[in-house]
Amino acid sequence: MRLRNKIAIVTGGARGLGKSYALRFLREGAKVVIADILEATWAEQLFTDQKWGDMLILHTDVSEEENTEEMARKTIERFGRIDILINNAAISAETKPFYEISTKEWDKVIQVNLKGTFLCCKAVYPQMKKQGKGKIINVSSGTFFKGVSYFIHYVTSKGGIVGFTRALAREVGNDGICVNAIAPGYTITDVMKEKPMFDEEFSKVNISTRCFKRAEVPEDIIGAVVFLASDESDFITGQTIVVDGGSVLH
Repeated sequence: MRLRNKIAIVTGGARGLGKSYALRFLREGAKVVIADILEATWAEQLFTDQKWGDMLILHTDVSEEENTEEMARKTIERFGRIDILINNAAISAETKPFYEISTKEWDKVIQVNLKGTFLCCKAVYPQMKKQGKGKIINVSSGTFFKGVSYFIHYVTSKGGIVGFTRALAREVGNDGICVNAIAPGYTITDVMKEKPMFDEEFSKVNISTRCFKRAEVPEDIIGAVVFLASDESDFITGQTIVVDGGSVLH
């Protein structure tokens, strides 16, 4: 129960890694706000049937400022504070050579992955500053450190997250706010099982580059996120932790 009574917003919490973060945060005693453009049916069922934990489910498009402002406002109205923000919401993209990527595709990935992170941080900042403490955890990707080919729009957006994290940490340190990032490797979530982003050969090659020769699953990442969200990491800020089984040594 390392997050007992903490108020945590998890963007993109309806499925995939976001769902895993939200579930673990509930187990750690947090009250969780799931902000997503998708329906969080699992959360609705859990809250209705089992009455387990305290949750708020919001329809939020992180690329729209009005949506992110409403997300922060409704969280404060319900719980009175915002302790943790997990900027998990993101979109992937079709792999292709950079010269075949349309400006529309490029803009959409940057708009959600990078601009969305900026808008969510901007929305929760006044409340965290008022409290004198807060934890912001941005989700980057191991692809930034590797420079994965044919994925340049996604890689660029996730690289921007690292730079954004460092700069924001400098700006809000005096307000008692920690800003860190995690960079997962290719993770096998339920979504990836249903619709793999890469073929089996890619997965085998990816695994072969790791110190731990196995697939990465959500449970491998959650511990690092909980640590950064907890009081145990109060003197850590501006950092990016790569969680990929030792493929990138950073």
